[in-house]
Amino acid sequence: MKRGFCHHCGESLEFAEKVFRNDTCPGCGSDIYCCLNCCEYDESASDLCKERQSEKVSVKDRRNFCDYFVLSSKEVSGNARNKAAEAKRKLEALFMK
Repeated sequence: MKRGFCHHCGESLEFAEKVFRNDTCPGCGSDIYCCLNCCEYDESASDLCKERQSEKVSVKDRRNFCDYFVLSSKEVSGNARNKAAEAKRKLEALFMK
């Protein structure tokens, strides 16, 4: 069982075997198979990735073809969750839902 958290909204994620390239977050619809959800993602590393053999990925929050992707089990900070919740509230207010 693979467990992790969405980089965008912080939703808890569970996958039976592995994360596929086209998997999306059930909470916000963001791509799961992306650099920001990978355990190799590191803001202090070259190209923001600890894996030295990986090809450079320019867009870190979108799905890609990296062969080194492993879902990170690191929980997203509350700040990301608050931003997502605030954005959802603003959107609902805009359409008066």
